[in-house]
Order: sequence, then structure tokens, then C-alpha cells
Amino acid sequence: MHNFNAYNSSSKLLPKSFSLIRRRRSNIPLWDQILDPSSDIVTKWNNFFLVTCLVTLFLDPLYFFVPFICGPACLGSNLAISVSVTFFRTVTDCFYLMNIIFKFRTAFVAPNSRVFGRGELIMDPNVIYLRYLKTDFIVDLTAMLPLPQIIIWFIVPALKSTTNFRTNHTLSLIVLVQYVPRMFVMFPLNRKIVNSTGVAARTAWSGAAYNLLLFILASHVMGAIWYLWSIQRLHSCWMMECKREGNSTIGPCNPLFFESKSLGLPAREIWLSGTQVLANCDPHNQDLNFKFGMFADAFIDDVPSAGFIEAYFYCLWWGLKSLR
Repeated sequence: MHNFNAYNSSSKLLPKSFSLIRRRRSNIPLWDQILDPSSDIVTKWNNFFLVTCLVTLFLDPLYFFVPFICGPACLGSNLAISVSVTFFRTVTDCFYLMNIIFKFRTAFVAPNSRVFGRGELIMDPNVIYLRYLKTDFIVDLTAMLPLPQIIIWFIVPALKSTTNFRTNHTLSLIVLVQYVPRMFVMFPLNRKIVNSTGVAARTAWSGAAYNLLLFILASHVMGAIWYLWSIQRLHSCWMMECKREGNSTIGPCNPLFFESKSLGLPAREIWLSGTQVLANCDPHNQDLNFKFGMFADAFIDDVPSAGFIEAYFYCLWWGLKSLR
């Protein structure tokens, strides 16, 4: 009975002190708190953001499927794909912004103290800000910027003289350039999760699924690039044959005829009735002088003129076949 009273009296004292600390921390808003890197909220956010990064790496190459063949010797842009990818890409960009905010509010272990044990946890906000700005901030900011959206919906409409080919070429270049910092965000995050939890996946099945997704991701990227370069190769053939025709008596070749906005123009119809561009850029032609190389299968099977679903899975199959 005496031991119970002693335990009871001590239990009345300890919870008051702990509740006081808890009450003080609860009065501080979450965005003003400095987070422990080993806390549950940081661990859950890192796992969630890792999935977001993986989804984003799948999402960006879909921009390469925006150009398609919309008619004989005519290159168009798929507006539905542009709108859909832009929407989901903007959502994921918001998560990249949230990750930057998290990093500004997450403590770190001092490198000099990692000798024995856990090390000294730096909680000073100013030190955390300066360290993050000197290390990962530039990469995270570059990965977060909505560059493809700005090009499609702001820069291209302002440049009224641009063509679909130049737009798609610029867009693909921006996506490829920004793909690098996005990978530099994802793979160090994966390594951080492994170092903090010991595993990247909780079960063997989830680990196998994660590795399979990485393999499919590589096939997805290769297939999308192959599709884009196939269309660029065909457009190069059109331009070369257009220059050869020069001043034709039937109708001079105008590079603007290869744009979707020229469909139905009388001048294009006259030129199309007598031009040899289609025959000289047809991979089915055995006497073709222009070499399509590994891109010939795309036009033999009419991939660029097919629907998005058919074109995507064909390119994914081509990527899987190339990685065997």
C-alpha cells in the first residue's frame, strides 16, 4: 500500500510537467515548428513524396506524345493530352513546393557530431535555412518549376509565328532538362528512407513491385523518346523533300503546309495533288533514299497517326523490347 501511494504521488507530479511541455508545443502552429527528421510525420511525408516523385517521372514523358500525324504530310498537337498532363503535372508541382517547405522546417544532425550515437540535432531555424540554401535548394527549386506549363500556355501563344514542330522540340528539350534534377530529388530521397528505416519497402512483394516499376519507368521513357524522335525524323524528311521541290510548276512547297492549321487551304490541296513528298518519305517505299533507321517501324505500323492509347502501349512495348 505504501509503494502504491508513492507511485501514485509521483505520477501526479510527472504528468503535469509533461503536459506543460506538450501544451507549449501544441500552442505553436505546425508551420512554425522545427521537425525532427526521425519523427513520424517526416517519415510518412518522405514515403508519400517518394511515390509522388515516381508518378512525376512517369508523367513528364507523356508530353512527348503531344505531337501526332493528323493528315497527309501534316503535323498536329493533341490538345487533350496537353490539358490532362498539364493538370496532373501542376498538382505534383504543388507537392514539390510542399517538400521545399518541409525541408526549411526540418532539423538535421550536425556532421561533426556523427561519431557515436545519434549525434547532435540542430534545431536553430537560421542554421537550417542556410544549410538548405547551400545544399539542395537549387535542385529542388529547379525540379519544382512549372516550365512545360509556362511554355505551352504562355510563351507559345505569345509567339504567333512559331510552328508545331518548334513548339514540340522546345517542349521536349525542357522536359528532358528538368528530368535530371527530378531524378536527383528522387534517388537521394530513396537512399535517405533506406538509411532511416533500414528498408525501402516493408515487404518483399512491395520491394519487388518497386523494382519492377523502375524497370517499366525506364521502358516508358525510352519508348516516349523513340516516339518523339520518330516524328522529328519524318518531319526532317518532309523538309528535305520540300527544299528539293523548290519552285514546282504544280505548286510550290511551303513548310507551313506541314502544320495542322493549313489543312483545307486551296494552295495546300493543289500542292498535295502533285507533290512527291509523301512518296519519298514513305518507309513502305523500297526505293526510298531517306533512311529512317530504327524509327521505320513507327511509320510501318502507323503509330504516330494512331490514337494515344495504341501509340503509348506500342512505344512501351518497344521500350521493354529494347531493354531486354
